[in-house]
Amino acid sequence: MFLAPLAAAALVVSVATSPTADPRAFPTLSVHQKSAAMQSLMHSTTECIARSVSADPRLNQRNADLGDLIVDSMPHCAAQVRAMIEAYDRYFGEGYLDVLPSAVSKWVRDAVK
Repeated sequence: MFLAPLAAAALVVSVATSPTADPRAFPTLSVHQKSAAMQSLMHSTTECIARSVSADPRLNQRNADLGDLIVDSMPHCAAQVRAMIEAYDRYFGEGYLDVLPSAVSKWVRDAVK
């Protein structure tokens, strides 16, 4: 399925561009192990948000703001978002929310194809 590569790509980009996490926080986990631990959380969160955005009738409007649609999806996806952000911050430091708009945008484009 195309969501697993999307989640992996989003994770790689966010890890590469995020601040370095405190190395004392998880000294025994490699980046690969942390990424594997995050994969299902990222998948469920991104899928929930992307489904909510793609179901929003405003998406088809000419001047639709993807950022606004993502924000409006948060109440529906709050549990997934909270769990994913807490785990991401614990493993890698802050940064996932910076790549979320591009991940959702790609998911919606791929779903339409």
